[in-house]
Amino acid sequence: MSDGDVFILDNGAFYAKLGMSDWDAPKTVLNCITKAKSERRRPFIGNQIEECRDVSGLFYILCFQRGYLVNWDIQKTVWDYMFSSDCCPVNFSETPLLITEPLFNFQSIQEAMLEILYEEYDCDAVCKTNSVDLVAFNYVHEENHKTRPLCCLVVDMGYSFTHVVPFVKGVKQKEAIRRIDVGGKLLTNHLKEIISYRQLNVMDESYVINQVKEDSCFVSQDFNEDMRIARKKPQDNSIIREYVLPDYTQIRRGYLRPYDPKNSANDELQTLRLNNERFVIPEVLFHPSDIGIQQMGVAEAIVEAINTCPDETRPHLLSNIVVCGGSALFSGMQSRLLKEVRALAPDEFEVNVTVPKDPITYAWHGGKEYSQSLSFLKSCMSRSQYDEHGIKHLIEKYDH
Repeated sequence: MSDGDVFILDNGAFYAKLGMSDWDAPKTVLNCITKAKSERRRPFIGNQIEECRDVSGLFYILCFQRGYLVNWDIQKTVWDYMFSSDCCPVNFSETPLLITEPLFNFQSIQEAMLEILYEEYDCDAVCKTNSVDLVAFNYVHEENHKTRPLCCLVVDMGYSFTHVVPFVKGVKQKEAIRRIDVGGKLLTNHLKEIISYRQLNVMDESYVINQVKEDSCFVSQDFNEDMRIARKKPQDNSIIREYVLPDYTQIRRGYLRPYDPKNSANDELQTLRLNNERFVIPEVLFHPSDIGIQQMGVAEAIVEAINTCPDETRPHLLSNIVVCGGSALFSGMQSRLLKEVRALAPDEFEVNVTVPKDPITYAWHGGKEYSQSLSFLKSCMSRSQYDEHGIKHLIEKYDH
């Protein structure tokens, strides 16, 4: 392994993104263990789920609960798989590790994580950071800016939460961070409930319905108008679609197709009819109160976070909003956010919203950039410091 290589692990609650710093792109691994009804004896770790013949009725055993790493046995099993020859072999006694943790992570979780990394994996150097820091680093250092932005605002649409985090000159403005209790997990669960109530009981089908959400949902640009269209008869309704569910013989992953009532009558395939569900689900990000979460939507949270920052930073923050995380992939997200923030922001300021080409791996690529910088070397915690001073000293010294 050449000098300067770093192993980067963006340890997300649903997907972990991992790989060496000289790779073009990371591997994306499910950060959990899954068990299938069809193969009860065998637990599938990470991406082994691809070997499962029938993923209906999957049961997830997650490492993270409500955004924080709490199930260490499961995490250790998944990490063992990630660092093995089956996935991404690495020798941590020679290779520094850059790992992400959640915002406002509890000290007890930080201590447990470092202890496992030093004791179980024999790490020589560890640098821990937040994925939003890596997103901000990546965005600010992109080559397509005419001048390097002094500020940016990261909207991280994660699995458990959506965070809105302003950065001024590379520093997180902690008092301005806003959190909305809506993430990818909640949206999938909400879609399961709607489909189960209207058509077919899919409450045990998290894996499949997550795919339905990814393949079918979009962000409405005009909610009332789309609702009006969705009320029309199928022949006049441009939104209604049919989702063909996988049968695990011919079809491994379901797909969307135009709705035709004749198909349903003489079709062997099992289908779901999707109408306003397609845009009502992502709408929860903009109006959490629709499902009883008394919090502001993502556009209001952006504007409130910016208004908490110093006056002179506001125009810079509004013109450098970057959105990452799985829910950023919904089509229409960028234009809707731009429209909503534009309506709430002062007229004299420019508003610009960027959704990267791959919002899921964007933080990992930021880690790749960061691992080659001088700041990375300064923020690494070495094995000798751990042996000499213990974990508490490391956390106090490096947690800023």
